[in-house]
Amino acid sequence: MSDQAEKKPETVTRSDPATGSDVTQDEKYVLDDQIGYLLRKAYQRNAVLFSEKVQDLTPTQFAVMARLTELSSVSQNQLGRTVGLDVATTKGVIDRLLARGLVQTAPSPSDRRRQLISLTEDGWQFFMQKAQRGLQVSEDTLAPLTQSERRNLLRILRKIQ
Repeated sequence: MSDQAEKKPETVTRSDPATGSDVTQDEKYVLDDQIGYLLRKAYQRNAVLFSEKVQDLTPTQFAVMARLTELSSVSQNQLGRTVGLDVATTKGVIDRLLARGLVQTAPSPSDRRRQLISLTEDGWQFFMQKAQRGLQVSEDTLAPLTQSERRNLLRILRKIQ
């Protein structure tokens, strides 16, 4: 039997600074076992690899451009939703890509108040040059895992999003 299976939950009693009364915690909070902490650390690893390989785009800009290769032309709101960004962040990303000539806007034929976002030809070429590096970032991020572990991790992450 492993040490983990034999351990009983630790009971911790501390004095609550606000009330002065004793507070009992049945199970010790271990930061290294918390999902948010582990996801953040994994993302930090990925972000460092990304910045080394794709130096002239942020991960968010890269994601927006990648989605535009799939969707072609889409409203700013829909684009933001498909990459998990709020309205303000999406606008900032689009503004920066517009300034670089990588995306363009055009009025929607069905609603002239709505602007559709798409890649420019330069944006398309630029992204295609970076796409292989993006794939390498994913490969390097997952390098410590076996193929089976990689498939399982990606399946589980898709399930909890």
